[in-house]
Amino acid sequence: MQSRRRSKCVDGRVPLVVGVGALRTDHAIDLARDAEVSGADALLMAPVSYTPLTQDEAFEHYRAVASASVLPLCVCNNPGTTHFSFATELLERLSRLPTIQAVKMPLPTNGGIFGELTTLRERTDLSVGYSGDWGMADALLAGADAFYSVLGGLLPRPVLAIARAANSGDVQEARHLDEVLRPLWNTFKAYGSLRVMYVLLEALGLGQVQPPRPLLSLDAKAQSEVLTAVDPFLGAG
Repeated sequence: MQSRRRSKCVDGRVPLVVGVGALRTDHAIDLARDAEVSGADALLMAPVSYTPLTQDEAFEHYRAVASASVLPLCVCNNPGTTHFSFATELLERLSRLPTIQAVKMPLPTNGGIFGELTTLRERTDLSVGYSGDWGMADALLAGADAFYSVLGGLLPRPVLAIARAANSGDVQEARHLDEVLRPLWNTFKAYGSLRVMYVLLEALGLGQVQPPRPLLSLDAKAQSEVLTAVDPFLGAG
């Protein structure tokens, strides 16, 4: 079909990637088509399902959604949330689909990012990015194509500083900046990054919003820990 969309690039510079994960394939297809017509630049989809998916079911799910839109699609491999892990064989199959162009990976449990990157590049042509902000420096220094940062949504400057140092090969500076953020990374790991971000939202004066139930706001002690960790960056934006 001929697209009637207009790009929704933020400020004309930053491409808009829209999440289209849904419990049912037909619902995900509808979301993908709506995102395309509304001006999205790319799609991100996690394999959400009430019943655990097989590798073949996940492939067919992605193939159907990828066929419904001409937009590039990024596979969201987030087993901590979806309880589904993409085997390398599945990523290899998905990479042969023309619109599937990237994968967002979790940090390896054994810390072997370079080895995993090497394998994925040998067997796929996907752009490989990682998530889990405390592994940002490691992933970018290992040569990841991208990093999907949570903190970058509210505090872009320290995140960009790490990315620029790593991408320029300044290992010492990237490690230093990562160490400065370590207290905040520790709160991400202890309480979950989404809960922490709601505390930061208010601390930065951007609003007072409660997490969507069933998530609950952090208690006073945890909030104090988050605020102490972020204090050096308040006002940094």
